[in-house]
Amino acid sequence: MKHMYPFTRDLVLIGGGHTHALVMRSWGMKPLPGVRLTVINPGPTAPYSGMLPGFVAGHYTRDDLDIDLVQLSRFAEARVILGAVDHIDVAAKTISVPGRPPIHYDVAAVDVGITSAMPTLPGFADHAVPAKPLGTFAARWDAFRASARNPHIAIIGGGVAGAELAMAMSHALRKDGSDAAVVQLIDRSKALQDLGLAARTRVRDALDRNGVTLLENADVAAIEAQGVVLTDGTMLPSDFTTGAAGAKPHDWVGALDLDLHEGFITVGPTLQSSNADVFAVGDCAHLKFDPRPKAGVYAVREAPVLFENLRARLSGGELRPYKPQRDYLKLISLGGQSALAEKFGTARQGPLLWRLKDHIDRKFMNQFKDLTAMSVPELPLTRAYGLDEILGKQPMCGGCGAKVAKGALQAALDDVPRTPRDDVLSVPGDDAAIVKTGGVKQVISTDHLQALLPDPVLMARIAAIHALGDIWAMGAKPQFATASLILPRMSPKLQERTVAEITRAAEAIFADAGATIVGGHTSQGTDLTVGFTVTGLCDDDPITLAGAKAGDALILTKPLGSGVIMAAEMQMKAPGAAVAAALTHMLQGQATASDILRGAHAMTDVTGFGLAGHLSGICTASGTGAEVTLRHVPVMDGALQLAEAGIRSMLYPDNRSAVPGVAGADGGLADLLFDPQTAGGLLAAVSADQADDLVAALKDAGYPAARIGELTDSAGRINLRP
Repeated sequence: MKHMYPFTRDLVLIGGGHTHALVMRSWGMKPLPGVRLTVINPGPTAPYSGMLPGFVAGHYTRDDLDIDLVQLSRFAEARVILGAVDHIDVAAKTISVPGRPPIHYDVAAVDVGITSAMPTLPGFADHAVPAKPLGTFAARWDAFRASARNPHIAIIGGGVAGAELAMAMSHALRKDGSDAAVVQLIDRSKALQDLGLAARTRVRDALDRNGVTLLENADVAAIEAQGVVLTDGTMLPSDFTTGAAGAKPHDWVGALDLDLHEGFITVGPTLQSSNADVFAVGDCAHLKFDPRPKAGVYAVREAPVLFENLRARLSGGELRPYKPQRDYLKLISLGGQSALAEKFGTARQGPLLWRLKDHIDRKFMNQFKDLTAMSVPELPLTRAYGLDEILGKQPMCGGCGAKVAKGALQAALDDVPRTPRDDVLSVPGDDAAIVKTGGVKQVISTDHLQALLPDPVLMARIAAIHALGDIWAMGAKPQFATASLILPRMSPKLQERTVAEITRAAEAIFADAGATIVGGHTSQGTDLTVGFTVTGLCDDDPITLAGAKAGDALILTKPLGSGVIMAAEMQMKAPGAAVAAALTHMLQGQATASDILRGAHAMTDVTGFGLAGHLSGICTASGTGAEVTLRHVPVMDGALQLAEAGIRSMLYPDNRSAVPGVAGADGGLADLLFDPQTAGGLLAAVSADQADDLVAALKDAGYPAARIGELTDSAGRINLRP
């Protein structure tokens, strides 16, 4: 771990643009001791604009196009917040992301790019796709291209960006066999006025060779489902309409209490705004000292200056100025694997320039693909027996992957002398303790998680849902919770911020479940750990592990795979999109599912011991066996591929050895039955004749539930069918 020192300052990067991506890479190699880095972006990836025309043309895949911000954040040991900023309070020094408590900063930087003014055109929002943000456009084009057959395409905006898109789309469609496709490039005046005469002539020739119809001096009045309506009443048929003109700042940027220029953040030579603790770079910034056009080359060149100036601002150093170059080499894609280069008014084109552009773009992207994952610390030459085996070959997992093995826990509990009490009704193995108080049956459970990711809000929500799982599994209604927090060492100011984030996030989860937080305990340690002791009240008898019967159907309410995905995330081998999807599953509460399954004969939540371990608990308590049909088991996106690649959570070997009675099919899907789950789903044994109706009700309620097998009379045996 690079974090050897207490945190004293918060640095927040808003947006995952090119500049911030490079800053994160540099930060991972040279962090500033004492600084907690946070990155906020709407999604887990950020597309690289330089490769967008190549992607549209079919020369690159979507993976080639995207910078994985989740993996990059792991390298930089930053917390990543997947959400869209909608305000910065520069007086309070807080950042607003809907659905989260305010995010405090000491120094912040903004790199959110620009958006499109196209949606202001009548009908555009309903019937067209803006070229920015790039991620949304890329996804929509990918889906359209897969089903398009000789379509009509309309691109509004005859600048370089629009021309590149038009040629790329035409090339892709013809490569797909749509030889009769019609691609129309529309401009309200003369096209390509941002190029010199020589380059403009060559690009116009390239448009013609690609079969692009260029319509100049054509004003757009509205967009309809059938196509584009011009001000003279002409209807241009279009099955896919996009806009590459009218770039503008995001609305929230234009409302900031900072000096602005036409809605863009005005910055000086040090890239600071009118507030010294807020920096801005890339297309969302206006270089007042030396205005420049919006181009990615400036964002890339700003990165080393921003990196050094952020460090200086946080440590009292001297800031240095950014000096933008007077001109730069423009490389324009011409549809196929050919490109045009322009600089200082001269222009050349051909396949060699495409190869140059491809080399530059791939070199830029490779900076984010060849990063070294977190590793186990090097051991001294002289060490105690067994240390190598305990540490293993991978970093310590978080969440349920960090739990003590079932065998060690059970052996310790078996040796504890028990004092009989008439008001304690539970038996060993139950998900929660059952006590009788004043004639009311109450269930009590406790659970805590070592952080999967360094985000206190995310971990508070996941830990709260995880702790509530035992209450929901017993059919109880959550009542109250007490918190137990271990914070990494940090300054009192950051302690206050962090505890406030955790308590506000957790209280919202408990309030939604009908419970409240009544107190707690905090301490400092090496890693962030969040836990809760939770109680619940039972209207009826609690659902235990012991009521299942042979012939009962087994229902699972959430997919498997969080353990392997988060283990891969720590090794920087999990796609960011898979991590984001896994977190969404973990954050899904089980209150409604518990209500739907209230008639279950037995129920448990699937957590640290994996599906096989928790199913074994039902079988042992109920005196049954089980058969599981692997192809019916729901699995998180990316989990099976990671399992088949050999990725395992640290708890996997112990989970496997703890359930010796498993036989039958094997492979990656079978291995996922032993994967420790964090905030996993409910596993219920229900009457077979009710199972399909219950699964339908769960799906209607938004759960990816499935009927995965049945219980048998082969006590203690779990058979896996393909």
